[in-house]
Amino acid sequence: MTRATLICLILAAFALTVPGHAAAEATAVFSPTGPDAEAYGSAEGYPIGGREKLGSQRTLVGAYSHFDETRPARPIPAPATASVLRRATAEIRLEYTFQDQKQTLDSYLERNPATGLLILRDKTIFYEHYRYARTDHDRFTSQSMAKTIVAMCLGIAIGEGSVKSVDETVATYVPELASTELGKTPILALLTMSSGMQFHEVYDGKDDMMRLARGLTHPDSPGAAQVTTQFDTRVSPPGKVFNYASLDTELLGLVITRATKMPLTDFMASRLWGPIGAEAASSWVIDAKGQEITYCCFNAVLRDWGRLGALLAADGEWNGKQVIPRQWMADATAVHAPYLAPGMGGRRFGYGYQLWIMPGQRRQFALRGIYGQTMLIDPATRTVLVHTAARPMATNNVGEAELMALWNALVASNGS
Repeated sequence: MTRATLICLILAAFALTVPGHAAAEATAVFSPTGPDAEAYGSAEGYPIGGREKLGSQRTLVGAYSHFDETRPARPIPAPATASVLRRATAEIRLEYTFQDQKQTLDSYLERNPATGLLILRDKTIFYEHYRYARTDHDRFTSQSMAKTIVAMCLGIAIGEGSVKSVDETVATYVPELASTELGKTPILALLTMSSGMQFHEVYDGKDDMMRLARGLTHPDSPGAAQVTTQFDTRVSPPGKVFNYASLDTELLGLVITRATKMPLTDFMASRLWGPIGAEAASSWVIDAKGQEITYCCFNAVLRDWGRLGALLAADGEWNGKQVIPRQWMADATAVHAPYLAPGMGGRRFGYGYQLWIMPGQRRQFALRGIYGQTMLIDPATRTVLVHTAARPMATNNVGEAELMALWNALVASNGS
């Protein structure tokens, strides 16, 4: 049976079993379509495409829910036992205002190309919708949401003593970089995207981000440490200027791997994914030498993304066990210098340890990736929103603004 035939059968099943409106209970709801479905290749069963076609709108839905089929990836088996996520007896109904118009969760999905939308509060699911024929078995790719996973793994490694301090330099653990400016950079500067290294990231296919990706994945790649040296130009002292650079996260991944003496997937599976009881297998895309590409490319089902969000919302605690050190969570979600604060440098969000700090007095933070991958977290109410998407452009200020309007209404509805 071809993939296109299988998708057609799934679509037919959806048509028979899924009502046209939101379910009365907070069960998973599936839809075979979404905004501009034809442009995303609905007639072809939402094709995955090859690596060379990942930037095409026609393949975005398929590729972003099957990313580990487009390139080599290291699998992470599901733990023996999955943790329980409860379901609310009634699906949440929410209204919010955007551009002077009243909107709802359902109207949001009718106008925005989300592939999945999950809302939890204290490990209870209040809303779980899938679009474009995606299901709860599809692994949605992270893009830069993976950066936060890297930071959390570093916090665990420091808690265990594998890494001694954020004040140590990269060269402490990656000695072949000792003679470089990269190697002299403190870990703390990498965590806060303040390495001071020259790196241009704008997702136009010609930037340093693309040069880094090509260097890592080329069949003749010398390996991640050597690839990073092409960006060994310092333009400011470490810890002085914010510059969002996937280079910094790639270096963090090297530090963790060298310090723990194991692949990052193995470390993450044993210290993070296993303890929270993920329900399904996941994966992390690797470079030509078998090293995880740590600035992106982690893949997991929507509810397991929700479990990660619930862990972060509880400041690293899961069922009475402190999986991530609590002090690390406090440090990771704090603003460490004025230039990292929300509103600085024309940015609405501030920056902590490889995650984004929301503006306002309330402590809230976010994981964000291009094309709409987003996780929003409110620790006070332990509310988590997971949003996977296939926006046709890498960044979309209007789409991001509407999601924040939805989020603000959601948090307000939960009280404090």
